[in-house]
Amino acid sequence: GEEVWETSQQGPQPHGHPLAASWPELGGPVDAALRIHRRQHPEEHQSLYLFQARLLWGVLQGEQVWAYAGGQLRPGFPHRIGDEFPGIPGGLDAAVECHPEECGGETILFFKGDTVFSFDLELRMTKQHTWPGLGPCDAALRWLERYYCLQGTRFQRFDPLTGEVPPGYPRDLRDYFIPCPGRGHGHWNASWGDAGDRCSGLPFQAITSDDNGRIYAFRGGLSFRLDSWRDGWHAWPQGHSWPGLQGEVDAAFAWDGRTYLIQGSQVSIYLSGQGHRQVEGYPRALQDELGVPVADAAFTCPGSAELYVIAGDHMRRVDLTQMPRHAGELLPLPHDDVDSAMCTADGVFLFRGDSYHQYRSVAELLGARLPAPPRSIAADLFRCPQ
Repeated sequence: GEEVWETSQQGPQPHGHPLAASWPELGGPVDAALRIHRRQHPEEHQSLYLFQARLLWGVLQGEQVWAYAGGQLRPGFPHRIGDEFPGIPGGLDAAVECHPEECGGETILFFKGDTVFSFDLELRMTKQHTWPGLGPCDAALRWLERYYCLQGTRFQRFDPLTGEVPPGYPRDLRDYFIPCPGRGHGHWNASWGDAGDRCSGLPFQAITSDDNGRIYAFRGGLSFRLDSWRDGWHAWPQGHSWPGLQGEVDAAFAWDGRTYLIQGSQVSIYLSGQGHRQVEGYPRALQDELGVPVADAAFTCPGSAELYVIAGDHMRRVDLTQMPRHAGELLPLPHDDVDSAMCTADGVFLFRGDSYHQYRSVAELLGARLPAPPRSIAADLFRCPQ
């Protein structure tokens, strides 16, 4: 209708207000919306596009697209939809931008009925598709490098190149993206207990930062995304982002475009790209793959091929470029044990219970006689109230 519902970092519960309060020029409901991410085209980058088909007495009067940057209508808009996006009709149901790493080019997917229009932003060309397994979409969005088609109170995940829907869909929207009282993934799914509550203070068994700076945390068969509140801070079943992964993760690290997930004496490897894809032939024995029998935590630092594996109160170094791999000498730590660890441009982080300890470098960690001062995981990483 003529309302927009919004969630924000300050409050997870959505609140509604009139469209006109944010976009006074619109004067009516919105058919579809998307945000364009094009760093090489600053005039378009981060622009919000709102699509409308104006009706008067049930007759289509015009098809317009409005573009906003920084909350202000861009000069010259609105445009006719077909002029701004040649080959795209009016009366759209949904639209979503598809990033180059997932679609092979800068693309927008437009949905109208059973037809999908794929628009190449660089070539300004449109191709039509019919994806019978997906069906019409009321809205579409990209979330955690995945693509979703919303249909009433249900939604499906789909491949943006083929329209294929993986097993386990459709699901109920109210359990994931929209925090409805008494249910819902968006704030906390009660069926997961405290493990799914980001502010519960329960320890994380594994935390890792990948080559792109994405930070993932694991506990209780669930995974969290920590680096962006817009893309995460919510629990997901592990299998959603890590296909085929079952059971709890004991340690994790990333190197050379791959994420290593350690479970007991086994390790699985996932390739990063369009989501995560498990490397064939895994899981394998941890001893055979990394030269260590067990790991409580593990980490690599950005740009380094040195892996540090923690077990108890000591740590061992493994050169990932060497095959077969062998663990180096025992290196004492200022901690009796840790739950998880990671290394970023900000230093080395060791996690234990509801706290973490930060060191500026591996050298500072190894030279410390006492643990660094503890800090709150919930407050610092999840912005939970104290």
